Amino acid sequence: MSSRTNARFEDLLVLAHDLADRSRAVIRPYFRKRLDVADKGGPKGFDPVTKADQAAERAITRLIRERAPDHGVIGEEYGAQRPDAAYQWVVDPIDGTRSFITGVPMWGTLIGLLHEGEPVLGVMDQPFTGERFWSGKRGSHLQEAGGRARRIRTRACPRVKDAVLMTTSPDLLEPGAETEAFLRVKKDARMTRFGGDCYAYCMLAAGFVDVVVEAGLKSYDIAALIPIVERAGGRMTTWDGRPATEGGRIVAVGDPALHEKVMKLLNR
Repeated sequence: MSSRTNARFEDLLVLAHDLADRSRAVIRPYFRKRLDVADKGGPKGFDPVTKADQAAERAITRLIRERAPDHGVIGEEYGAQRPDAAYQWVVDPIDGTRSFITGVPMWGTLIGLLHEGEPVLGVMDQPFTGERFWSGKRGSHLQEAGGRARRIRTRACPRVKDAVLMTTSPDLLEPGAETEAFLRVKKDARMTRFGGDCYAYCMLAAGFVDVVVEAGLKSYDIAALIPIVERAGGRMTTWDGRPATEGGRIVAVGDPALHEKVMKLLNR
């Protein structure tokens, strides 16, 4: 597999699934076990990391080095390798470590792939429930534990007042403008739920959630989720309408007709 000759999507997707299988085997034995939790947040606030995060990223990186040595890797725990490569794997071994360390299964492994900066595929794997979400070439899919894969789609919801809104935590929004913008959307939405991390975006892709609004995200928090959401029929941008690939303030909608309405509330 070489980035000098545009790799076939099918081969890249096989590798992505193999990376998810490898990381699942590493992570699963750690969940709901007593773990030492380190804090890498410093003055910015508590940002937990465990041996499971680190071991999974190392396992993913080793397999990329074996199977696609000319590809780059951008990981949450160990940073960037080969940043000049055309293909970049963007990895968050446990997105939702706070949920992980509290025994709540609202977390997942994110494995995204950029080609020359553009998201081309993404996988969200949940080792405990056995679920896996991914973007195919033209659609998005879910395989539940022990089940057959099926295509997933977002649902129609053109009005904010009918929308189910999610965000991971209001504590992750900066006081002032960010919080006030989120509360404007929350006030108009039908219902708001918290605690989703990557799971919220996958539930949006599967047609159970209509809007996700977040801030302070990094590329490894979002790159894998963009193709899953968009190939299921949704739309994802920053709050000011730019591509979401680098993270920051993110808005995702299941119904593209909802995007402009949510953006107006966020930027009022």
